[in-house]
Amino acid sequence: MRATFFASMLDSVPPAQIPIVMSLSEQLKKIEVNARNGLAGAADLAALDAWHADYLSKKGSLTEILKGLKDLSPDEKRSTGALANTVREALESAFLARKREISQAEINERLKSETYDALRPRSSHRGHLHPLTQITEELEDLFSFMGFTILDGPEVETDENNFGKLNFSDDHPARDMQDTIWTAQEGVLLRTHTSSVQVRAMQILKPPFRILAPGRCFRYEETDASHENTFNQAEGMMIGENLSVANLIHVMKTFLSSFFEREVTVRLRPGYFPFVEPGFELDIQCLVCGGPGCPVCKHSGWVELLPCGMVHPNVLRQGGLNPEKWNGFAFGLGLSRLVMMRYGIEDIRHFMSGNLRFLEQFPA
Repeated sequence: MRATFFASMLDSVPPAQIPIVMSLSEQLKKIEVNARNGLAGAADLAALDAWHADYLSKKGSLTEILKGLKDLSPDEKRSTGALANTVREALESAFLARKREISQAEINERLKSETYDALRPRSSHRGHLHPLTQITEELEDLFSFMGFTILDGPEVETDENNFGKLNFSDDHPARDMQDTIWTAQEGVLLRTHTSSVQVRAMQILKPPFRILAPGRCFRYEETDASHENTFNQAEGMMIGENLSVANLIHVMKTFLSSFFEREVTVRLRPGYFPFVEPGFELDIQCLVCGGPGCPVCKHSGWVELLPCGMVHPNVLRQGGLNPEKWNGFAFGLGLSRLVMMRYGIEDIRHFMSGNLRFLEQFPA
């Protein structure tokens, strides 16, 4: 009677009002169909992100449906759970594939409108020469204007050119390991000064001549604010007839006033160097502290800038020149210290540090 009565009651209810109850498995399949349709309609990455939030996020429809697993029997949980994992993996794969399609399409559109010149960096930031290189080029221009020829020499030099032909005795302290970096090959070293170019200049040039030879030098010594094991020098030499100390001082003053673009205070004092006689030390008043004293000038107010003197007759003979006919003067510029004086740099070790924050202060 009850079944007959219930059936008769259903027959009296219009079809549109009869509730249709779908299983979780059916709901999962329906969500998959709707999700794939929505994914195909996502036109850009923003729409794709919205799709992912609707279906696959923690609050997405797929996650919400799975909350009903707790009401199923163990067998239904296993089968429905497996189906849910299959649907999720399929939608995740479809999502990633669609994302690649949209990304590639956007790249293709950009390529149609944008151009790229591989020879011209897009960044406005440009590199520049090291301050030592900038000063070296400036120095070369100044001395070229004064009639000097710019020469270069090897950094790996022979003992004969670095010491012997420059009148250094065999027992001179500069030859010791404390000052010189020797190589494994006997009699070969890293040059301790650019003075070795003097010897090469006399071998290849006919007097009279004027040369300037900038370059790196190396010494085995402890570093501090004003000393470095790798540093830059420039060797100058002028050979002619009847040259004097007055010619040397004139050239040095002309150079210094041009380089610093102002009058600088200098002093000339006696100094000993085997390859000159007489020899001098030309000091410049420290341009970092102005005289009171600082680490650069060792708190003396003065910086040794320019050892110089008249070329020793023995050096002329070693170079194949007759000291009875020819004479001249030579000088060595400490380029590293010159840059420090120009820009007020307090520590020579900055030059070799590779610190970009330091180097970016000296744009060309």
